[in-house]
Amino acid sequence: MESYSAFAYVYDKLMKDVDYDKWVEYIEKIFERYGAKPKNIAELACGTGNITNNLAKKGYNLIGVDISEDMLFVAQEKARNIGVEVIYLNHDMRDLVLPSELDVILCICDGINYIVDEDDLVRVFGLVYSHLKEKGLFIFDISSYYKLSNILGNNTYAENYEDVSYIWENYFDENKSICDFDLTIFMKEGKLYRKYEEAHRQRAYKEKEVLEQLKKIGFQKIEIFEAFTFSDPKEESERIYFVCQK
Repeated sequence: MESYSAFAYVYDKLMKDVDYDKWVEYIEKIFERYGAKPKNIAELACGTGNITNNLAKKGYNLIGVDISEDMLFVAQEKARNIGVEVIYLNHDMRDLVLPSELDVILCICDGINYIVDEDDLVRVFGLVYSHLKEKGLFIFDISSYYKLSNILGNNTYAENYEDVSYIWENYFDENKSICDFDLTIFMKEGKLYRKYEEAHRQRAYKEKEVLEQLKKIGFQKIEIFEAFTFSDPKEESERIYFVCQK
């Protein structure tokens, strides 16, 4: 536990209700929709490797990229435990360098929201485009403006487990479209609990903003869906997928 940060340890507890098999199934349905049969896939902001490792289990060649060494430590442990080989790289996606052109690049579960500067967003989209093969797919999601401004908004959440507890405070700045998360984590060590504090920041993007930047980069086909469907997003959709073809 001392080898990685408190957030890396508690992340999977925060995400305990996420059905990653469902997420991977949806990604494969997108492949089918585009007639794609990818071999080489990279996932940006891969976190603790839940999607990366699940895809590797299905026989794809995976590269996982994350800015956090601590998250990658957990991801690598998981890969070893299930017997899959994944190349994990400690990179900031704003300076992305991958070893080859790829069939698919993914950025799932809010990675794009963590890019709060619009110039950085354009830079990331350009780097992704340059690393894709012709007709390659860039598939990513965002937590919607509605979710960050209303569901998280200025609300506070808390959870208590046997070995870890946390308080998650959210502050939404409507003028800047920024949601700040303050996490206070209490991790059990022997008979006592150690307190950790972490701050995270996400930007609430509107679909139109993201679409404009993708078009500037040169993606030939862009579709936008409510998560896990092939339907248009609704006003109260909480997660939105973008599928972009080079």
